[in-house]
Amino acid sequence: MPGLKTSPALEQYIDGELLRAPLLFDQVLEGALEQARRALPTMSAFERAAAGETMHALNAERERLTERFVESLRAQVRAELSRPAAATSHRAASKPVVLALVEEEAVALEVEQSHLVQLVKSTAEHELRELASYIAALVGDLDVAEDHNPFRPESHVRALWDAAQGLALTRGHRMAFMRWSGTPLAHLLRQSYAAACARLEGMGVEPAAYRTVIQPGGTRRSRGVETTFAPDLQRMRETMPAPLDAETELSYQGQAAPERRRERWREVARTAASQAERQSIELVSRLFDAVIADERVPEDVSLVLSRLHGPAMRLALRDPSLLDKEEHPLWRLIDLLAHEAQMAPDIADPERRRLLRLAKALVDQLAAETEQRSALYRRALQNLEEFLRQRLARRCAAVATQIGALQKHESRIDAGSTVPAALDGVLDAQGMDTVPAELLPETTSDAASDDSNRAWLEALRPGHWVRLMLHGRWVAAQLLWPGEKGQIWLFGDGATDATWAIRRRALLMLHGAGLAKSMRMRSLVGSAARRVQERLAGAA
Repeated sequence: MPGLKTSPALEQYIDGELLRAPLLFDQVLEGALEQARRALPTMSAFERAAAGETMHALNAERERLTERFVESLRAQVRAELSRPAAATSHRAASKPVVLALVEEEAVALEVEQSHLVQLVKSTAEHELRELASYIAALVGDLDVAEDHNPFRPESHVRALWDAAQGLALTRGHRMAFMRWSGTPLAHLLRQSYAAACARLEGMGVEPAAYRTVIQPGGTRRSRGVETTFAPDLQRMRETMPAPLDAETELSYQGQAAPERRRERWREVARTAASQAERQSIELVSRLFDAVIADERVPEDVSLVLSRLHGPAMRLALRDPSLLDKEEHPLWRLIDLLAHEAQMAPDIADPERRRLLRLAKALVDQLAAETEQRSALYRRALQNLEEFLRQRLARRCAAVATQIGALQKHESRIDAGSTVPAALDGVLDAQGMDTVPAELLPETTSDAASDDSNRAWLEALRPGHWVRLMLHGRWVAAQLLWPGEKGQIWLFGDGATDATWAIRRRALLMLHGAGLAKSMRMRSLVGSAARRVQERLAGAA
């Protein structure tokens, strides 16, 4: 989420919420203590002793915990307000690569926090939607395209955990406090969000969702609904206006097509032998317009893809299979380039620059070919895939020493030996306290879900991209090395040189909690076809 657009009204809202934060935490603390007291009769002797220690510490450190909670919220809001628009390169820095071995205890914290966030969101679902529209009005987002609320459930849960660090106890005791706080936090935040909406309404703020925005061309601005349905391109072609047909030449969303597009149409359409071929040209052209305009495609990638616009129209005349399926080499080339660029979002990243340089060279070669054939695009796709294989090999070579240490570490784990958390300075596992088994979150598991988790893990191959929740944030990570003994998996961050060595049980726990997911390469032509179809329906 980009930095918030500040305004006097937004600053007034933030100041007011921060002033109310101490009372909110005090109420959460009281609710947590009440939850613990109710649960005492059902606890074992060990659990009652641990709960008693936690409750005593909470009462004794109440004031200091409140200060930590408020300061964490304030720091998170400051970070939102001061976040720079452009990222800086992290790969260029000459810092040594440090491997962190992610154990089950660290994953248990991620799972616990994720459960708390989902509990708050499900309890205060209506209030969160309403408040999002008010905050969007404060920052001028008339479409409510993003959630600009700096006091989201995630922020409160992180602040709650930061406050729990003030307890001079083990991580297990702190996690027990987090679980006791879940229900009180959800209900109190629901009331807090509803009260915030009432205060903003009293200030005269009109929710952005209540407004209707009319564009100059007469169309209503709408984000639409993304689905997995991909329209049939051949059927869409039959509804296309054909270039050079006087009655349909200017038909494009109810408006005249741009002059540059008309000239490009005419140039290619003059070589077409039939109206059906001219309709194919029209459809491919509109698909490219939609792909290039897709906000999820990085701007530098869009500039490269725009060079394929003309060649693709000529290819449509020679290769009817271009409109038969999304697996055509042209569409696969586009999808793979956009996907890999998104995995490395820093435009100053040397690896991303190499990727774009190769893409530009490949596109220049394709655009220079007078006779467009599918084989050309198949060869370009193979060149891109080979580059990605070499890039993966380079990254694995850069951490070869660490992989060797992990292999030894993994062998000891597989043999059942007790192994240290850190090994020769390679594995940095600071802060990974041992959580008593009795205080770990209860997980519901059955044979089907266990099989599903194992099947997901076993299907991972070097080079696959996954989305992981690590250290309280989502990261796009590429599998660099799956352990030979099946005990440790090594992942590399897509945005930086950071790496994570994650234990098998930790990965299974993450996947079972929905905090580890395989990232699928989305079809840009499928998304573009849906938007083109919606525009045609709107213009009808």
